[in-house]
Amino acid sequence: MPRSASSHTYSQTVDEDDEEEEDENIISQEACYIAPASPAAARRLHSPKTSELDLRRRTPSKHHSYDEHSSLLQNGDGNTKSYTAPNTGRPRFSRRSSQGSLRMPKNHSRASSWAFHLASALGSGRRFSESGMGESKASIFMDERVWYDQFTSTDWVHDSIADAFRVRDLRARKDLRGRISAWFDGAQGWILVAIIGCITACVAFFVNISETSVFDYKEGYCKGGWYFSQRKCCSGQKHCPSWVTWGERMSITGIERKTIDFVAYVFFVMVFSAGACFLTMLTKTEIPSAFLLSTLDENLGADKQKSRVGSDDMSQKANLSPIEPEAVHVKPSTMVYYPAAGSGVAEVKVILSGFVVHGYLGLRTLVVKTFALILSVASGLSVGKEGPYVHIATCVGNIACRMFSKYNHNDGKRREILSASAACGVGVAFGAPISGVLFSLEEVSYYFPPKTLFRTFFCSIVAALSLKFLNPYGTGKIVIFEVRYDSDWRSFEMFVFILLGILGGALGALFIKASRIWARTFRRIPAIKRWPVLEVVLVALVTGLASFWNRYTKLAVTELLFDLASPCQDNSTGLCPQHGNEIPGIVGYLCIAFVIKSVLTTITFGIKVPAGIYVPSMVVGGLMGRIVGHLVQYLAFMHPDNAIFRTCPTGGGLGSCVTPGVYALVAAGATMCGVTRLSVTLAVILFELTGSLDHVLPFSLSVLVAKWTADALEPLSIYDLLADMNSYPMLDNKLRPIFNSDLGDITPKVRSHRIIDISNSPLVPAQGLRRKLEFLHDSGEIDGGLPIVRQGVLVGLIPAPDLQFALDNLEDEEQSLCLMASDLKWHDNVEEDQEREQDPTDFTPYIDPAPVALDVHSPMDLVFQCFVKLGLRYICVLSHGKYAGLVHKKTFVKYIKELEEAGLKDSA
Repeated sequence: MPRSASSHTYSQTVDEDDEEEEDENIISQEACYIAPASPAAARRLHSPKTSELDLRRRTPSKHHSYDEHSSLLQNGDGNTKSYTAPNTGRPRFSRRSSQGSLRMPKNHSRASSWAFHLASALGSGRRFSESGMGESKASIFMDERVWYDQFTSTDWVHDSIADAFRVRDLRARKDLRGRISAWFDGAQGWILVAIIGCITACVAFFVNISETSVFDYKEGYCKGGWYFSQRKCCSGQKHCPSWVTWGERMSITGIERKTIDFVAYVFFVMVFSAGACFLTMLTKTEIPSAFLLSTLDENLGADKQKSRVGSDDMSQKANLSPIEPEAVHVKPSTMVYYPAAGSGVAEVKVILSGFVVHGYLGLRTLVVKTFALILSVASGLSVGKEGPYVHIATCVGNIACRMFSKYNHNDGKRREILSASAACGVGVAFGAPISGVLFSLEEVSYYFPPKTLFRTFFCSIVAALSLKFLNPYGTGKIVIFEVRYDSDWRSFEMFVFILLGILGGALGALFIKASRIWARTFRRIPAIKRWPVLEVVLVALVTGLASFWNRYTKLAVTELLFDLASPCQDNSTGLCPQHGNEIPGIVGYLCIAFVIKSVLTTITFGIKVPAGIYVPSMVVGGLMGRIVGHLVQYLAFMHPDNAIFRTCPTGGGLGSCVTPGVYALVAAGATMCGVTRLSVTLAVILFELTGSLDHVLPFSLSVLVAKWTADALEPLSIYDLLADMNSYPMLDNKLRPIFNSDLGDITPKVRSHRIIDISNSPLVPAQGLRRKLEFLHDSGEIDGGLPIVRQGVLVGLIPAPDLQFALDNLEDEEQSLCLMASDLKWHDNVEEDQEREQDPTDFTPYIDPAPVALDVHSPMDLVFQCFVKLGLRYICVLSHGKYAGLVHKKTFVKYIKELEEAGLKDSA
């Protein structure tokens, strides 16, 4: 039941515990024990000179690199960052207690001077007055903020406003140098995406060339050069003397060559797979986690973290409120993840939504995943390289952002570049630059303004052109395969295309369910869970044993998809029957390959190697489509006089009426849609692969039907399921939940350790602030904040990372008193030409004087829009103008997940 408005008021919800009373006693004692004022200190209190803040002076060193091991508050040289104090007219001197201190702080006389003036001002009201919020708010956005910590959320609002101040400062210069700087600032984004496109194309070229050569080692080697692939070695010859199989090289008396080839094939499959797994293990990251994440790689079998919630007087609030540290004495679990494992698309999607994961897009991940991807694809596992290309391209974009401080030190701007990088990855993977732009817009990007759309298109075009010049396939084409259909489709085939859409969508949904069941059973076996390489070796062994004896399962996934989609005039793989009686044999052979590929794709997804799911899912669908195409072809052969087939030409052979390759490609797109839920992007990918305008309608129709079917059977795509199973803190901006409550129903109770009360004095002991900060960290809210209240009224909020930075800058934390009132201004008579000094105990530069706040009765739809559209970290809650609590984004995400789970249970 929703609570009444009165139950949300500040006076009835605050817990006045003994610790808070002790802090207030310390404040009152510090205000009493003061010394006479120092004239020298009084002269340095204030300088009326005001100047525009130099933003460039606050920029961190360009030579500083960050990764998952970087300290939150230290520069690369070990020195803490410096903050420039805003010109708000507030004094900047230390406030330290003289009781019990054996160490004399620097400039100790100024501490007494400031305390004396403050006490006098609070007593008489003469020297302090209300200051405008404008300059206080400007200071928090114009000053450099603390670098984002691991597993925090991006503050989109702050980054946007900070960039606006940067642009304003840049455009204020009207001289020639200023205009050149403004022009170069505008050109940085175009230069950056061009560099990303070129580098990504080079990486893709290296992977394609290396993977093709290594893949053929499982069958033999080339005499003319060990680094040549079979195609390059034989140059199209049917009988190639330059290519030597392992059976010919290691001829053993009494053992057939076929057996030797089989053993060598299985051996190399296991060796390459194990090598890819060992490389992936190099990126292993262990983090003691209080953030309730399961893992950060594609592991549907990861143990879901349980919320450790203390007791509360309201059961609903206990389920939704953050962890209460004083009621919890559980050691935080350790989260283990491998950034190089899987495709990385789900994690890139989460990162682009504003979640910070240091090192996941770093140089080590880029290098390791590139080489591990070569081995995993070359091993013959049912994996693709197209998904990992998205992760690799995003790594390139993240590293390239370090070239310009405009993107390196602004997470919001950085994610615009990462969106373009993700599109570039799809562009080089499929050779489809337009599809890459649509992929970024439809699948991974959370914030996609029109400016980013144009830069994304430019980045994809640059990557496609670079790949065209590099010519990795030796055909002068950039697509992974290219097919051309000469004949148009016929009207009766539309019903078959719709059927293929239904079958493809159902197959994709069943794959998601099967992957979930496999991960929750086999991958939770203790030995498999403890040694991931054991699972990789077992899957490789099964793959080698099952794939060798069937020609279509033995081929690389891209080559197999090309053979399935090719028309008969370009196909010499035995898929084109010369007579109708040969069709049943081909269908039976394809059915065996379909079953093997379906099982292998299911058990392979989620193992600890770089692996994509795009092309493997298309291969499974392509096999199904080719089977259906040959069955329709057989019906046309057996019943040529039927009314359905009367439009077919007579005497043109089996391929004149029905083209099975079209059915294969239609079903391939439908199955991939069922797995990933891509729609427009997928239709354009199929068009760019075929270049056929005549078949855009069948492709689009099957994709639409497949999406409707898959959504009916399984609401989540494979990447949405990964985000849900691993508890990623992401709000999907494409979904709209149905709410039946208001903001007050999820607002946690106001507790003394979650607020900073300055009702008695604006001076707060640093030790008390440190304890409150530790409470937030223990709760997993390292990106949270502490509201500042006076007489129950919200007067500001200090973010937890900024508070930690400010506390770490104190010389004597035990004896320091910190100024937490951002609405006070000094009006003493001081010399005008004396420059002020920065006071580390003045925390007002870090305080947000106007945090976003909503009323306790605000509808949840409004709260959802604030978190999604504004990208807020938290929302303050008010009741009758009084502070009533704070709702963190992670708490709201948990509430959304509980709503979805409750809806699924009700529907079941």
